[in-house]
Amino acid sequence: MLITPHLRFLCSLGLLGLLTLVLPGTASPDEKKEKPYALIYGTVFGPDNRAVYGVKVRIRRADEKKPQWELYSDHSGEFAQRVPAGQADYVVWADLKGYKPMDHKELRPGPEVTVHIQNDERSDISLHLK
Repeated sequence: MLITPHLRFLCSLGLLGLLTLVLPGTASPDEKKEKPYALIYGTVFGPDNRAVYGVKVRIRRADEKKPQWELYSDHSGEFAQRVPAGQADYVVWADLKGYKPMDHKELRPGPEVTVHIQNDERSDISLHLK
């Protein structure tokens, strides 16, 4: 088989590309290191103790009045929100304004849940609707 200069050049480029993927410490300087975080993970349950989809969940720091985060429960009734690592308390609640349940039963929010975060940890909670 005859190796032409063109083929040799293409092989060199391919090898160089593989080395940049494999060798440690070759990450581009544009890549940022991820900051540490804590995770508030929860599930929204209805009065029948079944998971509820599409409920707006709001989260705020305990020392603030306005929510910093707003998200929705997924098809499993679950939600997850990253918060800064470090010691802090957060208040989590369900906001049912504008929520239309599929079974047309009226739901009311349950009590707010206070979550204490120490560092970069995961805290599992549940919100119960009435």
